[in-house]
Amino acid sequence: MVDAFLGTWKLVDSKNFDDYMKSIGVGFATRQVANMTKPTTVIEKNGDTIILRTQRTFKNTEISVKLGVEFDETTADDRKVKSTVTLDRGRLVHLQKWDGQETTLVRELSGGKLILTLTHGSLPFAAKGQKRA
Repeated sequence: MVDAFLGTWKLVDSKNFDDYMKSIGVGFATRQVANMTKPTTVIEKNGDTIILRTQRTFKNTEISVKLGVEFDETTADDRKVKSTVTLDRGRLVHLQKWDGQETTLVRELSGGKLILTLTHGSLPFAAKGQKRA
């Protein structure tokens, strides 16, 4: 099922991303830059490893993961987190934990778009729609 997510995705719309960043503690200056960018997400697979690459004008990130295996991640806003990516009901679920907090990034396909829903604690904050490039 991961194969459906493979490809290059360009951001086409975003809702409440600034609220999400405030909630997880991202500073004002970083939020201003992040809100102005239109990142491209590249999802690839190499054997049983999934590579998630996000390309932005100010900072690129890349993680290589095996489904269900916890790993150390440094986020684009420099948080050091323990992360796990799983496949759940056709969705890629990326859980990040740090300092007693957690956030979930859920990627799912809908209407030809890759929808990324960002949740901090129990509240969904933001949604981003991306179309295949």
